[in-house]
Amino acid sequence: MKKLFPFVRSRQGQATTEVVLLFPIFVVFILFIIKIFGLLVLSQKMEIAGYYAARRFQLQSHETDYYQRTWDKRFLEKDIQQKIENYLGFDNPGMRKFLSLNKLKMEINRSGTWTKLVLTAQTNPPRVPFLCKYNKDQVCDRDAKCLKGYAFLCETGGEVSVIKYVGHNERPAPYQRPEGK
Repeated sequence: MKKLFPFVRSRQGQATTEVVLLFPIFVVFILFIIKIFGLLVLSQKMEIAGYYAARRFQLQSHETDYYQRTWDKRFLEKDIQQKIENYLGFDNPGMRKFLSLNKLKMEINRSGTWTKLVLTAQTNPPRVPFLCKYNKDQVCDRDAKCLKGYAFLCETGGEVSVIKYVGHNERPAPYQRPEGK
């Protein structure tokens, strides 16, 4: 064996000091990467959900005041919000914990030309336990960005918003030739 691999030496033991000291740092980086990945997944899912909500509202909403106040408010908006919550993972405990989901708010503002649809997902703070046990004044030392990051990680969480603009659903009459055929 030594003739095949002369550069390999027989060692009785390996010093594990490096592994023992670097393992906690490795765990911290893995947790941060997982939480950042969760926020990226949430923002992409919010974009897709925003497109779905805007398009469905455009195609199924009504122009008359009576139907806007009744069917659109009572059924359509609630059904769209329920479908979006299911898509984002509010009904799945594992996904809800991974994305730190707290609640979803959907606002629809109609105007003359455009309908503005705003989806806002509020997240819980990720609460990385060994980072949140320290006092924020000692950690941040009056740095505004650090205080904002500490508040997101340990106290308040954050919000992910998506804004979509939708035109009116003007259902054109099908084209008919002048001779009526």
